This record gives sequence, C-alpha cells and structure tokens, in this order.
Amino acid sequence: MVGFSMQPYGIQSMLKEGHKHLSGLDEAVLKNVDACKQLSVITRTSLGPNGMNKMVINHLDKLFVTNDAATIVNELEVQHPAAKILVLAGKAQQEEIGDGANLTISFAGELLQNAEELIRMGLHPSEIISGYTKAINETVKILDELVEKGSETMDVRNKEEVASRIKAAVASKQFGQEDILCPLIADACIQVCPKNPTNFNVDNVRVAKLVGGGLHNCSIVRGMVLKNDAVGSIKRVEKAKIAVFVGGVDTSATETKGTVLIQSAEQLLCFLQLENYAKTEEAKVEELVKAVADAGAKVIVSGAAVGEMALHFCERYKLMVIKISSKFELRRFCRTTGAVALLKLSQPNLDELGYADSVSVEEIGGTRVTIVKNEEGGNSISILVLRGSTDSILDDLERAVDDGVNTYKAMCRDSRIVPGAAATEIELAKRLKEFSFKETGLDQYAIAKFAESFEMVPKTLAENAGLNAMEIISSLYAEHAAGNPKVGIDLEEGACKDVSIMKVWDLHVTKFFALKYAADAACTVLRVDQIIMSKPAGGPARRDQPAGMDED
Repeated sequence: MVGFSMQPYGIQSMLKEGHKHLSGLDEAVLKNVDACKQLSVITRTSLGPNGMNKMVINHLDKLFVTNDAATIVNELEVQHPAAKILVLAGKAQQEEIGDGANLTISFAGELLQNAEELIRMGLHPSEIISGYTKAINETVKILDELVEKGSETMDVRNKEEVASRIKAAVASKQFGQEDILCPLIADACIQVCPKNPTNFNVDNVRVAKLVGGGLHNCSIVRGMVLKNDAVGSIKRVEKAKIAVFVGGVDTSATETKGTVLIQSAEQLLCFLQLENYAKTEEAKVEELVKAVADAGAKVIVSGAAVGEMALHFCERYKLMVIKISSKFELRRFCRTTGAVALLKLSQPNLDELGYADSVSVEEIGGTRVTIVKNEEGGNSISILVLRGSTDSILDDLERAVDDGVNTYKAMCRDSRIVPGAAATEIELAKRLKEFSFKETGLDQYAIAKFAESFEMVPKTLAENAGLNAMEIISSLYAEHAAGNPKVGIDLEEGACKDVSIMKVWDLHVTKFFALKYAADAACTVLRVDQIIMSKPAGGPARRDQPAGMDED
C-alpha cells in the first residue's frame, strides 16, 4: 500500500512552514485594536500635569522614571505590529513638534476602542474609516475657529508672553515647578533667537546637568559649560582669544619621517651629533607653542591628548589648556566662540582664532566645570545649568526643558494658540456631535464616536488629579452649551474655570498634528484585515548547558 501524505492547500501551500496567518474581524482587526488599547492604557495615566510616572527598565538595565510618553514607548520596545503603528505616530509627533506624543497615542487608542464598539454593533471597518476621515477634516476646520484672536502676531522675544505660552508644555512634565522653569527656558531661547525667528535652532539651547542643589540653583550661561577641568594650572582667563586644534597638542606635530642609511660607527656618531634629536624636538614644540601665543591666543583647546612637554611650554607662555574629546562638543565650542578648528598644532591666522569674554574653572556642587562665557557673541549658545538631587530627577527636568524649547521652536513657526485645560477638546466634542446629526448614512455613527473620543482628555485629566470625571465632564458640557468655549478644568481647585484667567494655552500646531497623526494611525490599524507572519529567522534554540556535558 502506497503511503499517502496530506498536501497543504490554500494559503498553507503558498507560505513557508512555521508561518502564522490571522484573518477576519475577530482574529485580526479586534486583536490589533486590543493591542493598541493596551498601549494607550499605559500612556494615558501619564497625561497632563498630574500624570503618574512610569518606571521603565530597558534591556541594558538603565532605569527611567518619567511621565514623558515618547521616552516610555521608546524604551518599552513594543513588539506587536499594530501597537508599533501607534508608537510611530507618537515618534512622528515628537519629531515634528517635540511635544504632544502622549495625546497622539492616547487619543488613537481611544478612537480604536470606540471603533471596536461600532464593529460589534455590525459596522464594517471601511464605514468607520470613512466616518473618521470626515470627522478629522471637520475637526481641523473647527480647530481653526477656536484660535485665540490676535495670537498670530505674537512677539517671540517678549519673555513674559513666551513663558506663559510654554507653561502648559512644561507643566505637563514638571507640575508645580513651571513657574521657576518657564522664565529660565524663555530667557535661554530668546538669547539665541536669530534675526529671523523661523531659523531658530533647538540645538543652540543646551542643558548641563549637575547633581546637587535644587531647582532654585538653576542658572543660564550665555556660552558653554564643559564638564571637565582645565588641563594645566591656569584656571581663569578674561577677554581671551582661542585657538582650537583637533589633532591634539602633542609632540606628534613635530614628527618627520625619513630614511637614513648608516654604514659605519663613525657615520652613526656623526648623525647623532648632527641631529641632537631630543633637543630639536623640544625646541620644535616650544617654537609651535610660542607661535600660537604670539598670534594673540590665550587659550588652547585640544580635541585629543595633550602631551606633557607641550603642556610644560603652554604653562611657560601662560596659555590655558582645555581638552574636549567629543567632536560634537568641539563643533559647538567653535560655533560659540567663532573659532576655526585647525587640524594640527601650527601658527593660526588671526581670523582662525575664536573669542570669549571669559574662560574659567568653577566648582558647582562638587563637580569642576569649565565655563566659557560669550555675552557679545552673535548666534552663540545658551546653557541651562540644571541642579537636582538625583540623576533621574535631572533627566526628567531635561525632558521638560526639551519640551519647552521645542514648543518655542514651534511658536516661532506658528504662534497661534487655542484654549488648554481640555477646553478645546470639549468644544470639539460638542461641535462634532452637532455635525454628526447633519450626516446621513452609517458615517454618522462613526463621527459621533469620534466626537465622544475627545472626552478622553478631560476624563483622564480629572482622573489623574483624583477628581470625579463624570461631574467635571457634565459641568464642562453645560458651560460650553451656554456659550463659553474657553472653559476648562482648574485641576488645583477641582472646578471648571475660564482658561484666559488661568493662562493655560496650547499651541494650535501641537493639537493639529497630534489629532491628525492619531486619526491616521487609527485608520491604518482599522484597514488591516489579515496578519501574515513569516517564520522568524534564527538558528536552533539556545541550550542551557553545553552539548555532551552532564550536570557534574
């Protein structure tokens, strides 16, 4: 009797062994929605000023304690393909605006959760997508109507206005500290704002984190703060010209290669007397260092090692020596002082020298730092010196500063603002509800659910602050129905208040991109109706013990 083997049929016959194939509503769509919901549940509790912190330990055992959604999802290493789409939407928001990643991920998760209810009611995903697309287009129109009058002509060099605009972004990371941080960030940004504000470069506002002290010890330095000591004994120079050498300050600058053929002992003796090698090298180094000093430089910055002999002559000619090993830091240093980085130790031209008002070594909180001040410099760099008790607090402060600086950059491009504290979301929910009644067909259910999704923001803000979410939402709706579109939640008092009194504003661009990316991500997830996974690559599984060995 001939053996009979079952031939695979359908999709099995087409794909390699070990693949997975999920299709249909229950298997693919709802599983994807569920994974995205789980991700947004993680980020949601960190939304807003009272958001809780997450403790994330990544694969390298590095600890993060933060409520910054972009950092959380980056370090989580999300594996699920659908949840990854939400992570990418959050990353896109972070790269475009630098703030609002949490709103993007949480809102997309809420949209998908509502879509799941519609699917269970019997709507087809494509009808939901069509409704969601109409809803987001309408949302963009309403958002333009909610812009505060006169905010488009804002002066980006007015410190008070800038501080009040970035307050919401900073408060969401460091609630209670924003009154100290915002003026500092505003000051740092205004100092380095170029003539045309749209060219503002985020990289020009740097952060130096020093453990010890507290927030009230934070300060701004116009110039640079290097986290290392000067090499020699000279620790302070005023009104200094600066020479930068990338290749280091060492005897290698004097090396010359050559071949000499010596045939007898007399020739060798002759050669040694002629060369007097060690001495010439010393003289050569001295000559080079003297040439730098004669050019008017008082400070030498080295991008590599500083030799003992070279240092000796630098001391003799009263030159301060600083070593900067990071090439990025060296580039910033050149930008701050206006110096040209020379490849090796040689006499610099006058136009290749940089300038700083003062270069000094100071001790801050037990750390020796070199402070390079350049008050008169044109497009120089501002450094925010942050002080805190632990590294994780400093990291979180840095994220708050990063959000503030990015918000300032977005403000330089488009300074329009909309009411914050969930006032905009409730107004959008109310107007979209009205818009859904005008629609005919099945779209209207999806639009109504899209409107309902906006309630996630006030609900989450209230829950994170320990307030009764239902009461807050109903009183917000009542106020907005009475024609007060600027009423939001005052989280400290736990009541509804006018946003213009509380001075809580959100940038129009942040909201615009966050909602748009969230809607796009949700529609992308809903469009997937089959998941086909190939067999993962990789060799045999790792054994717990080497082959052929027993326990003993």
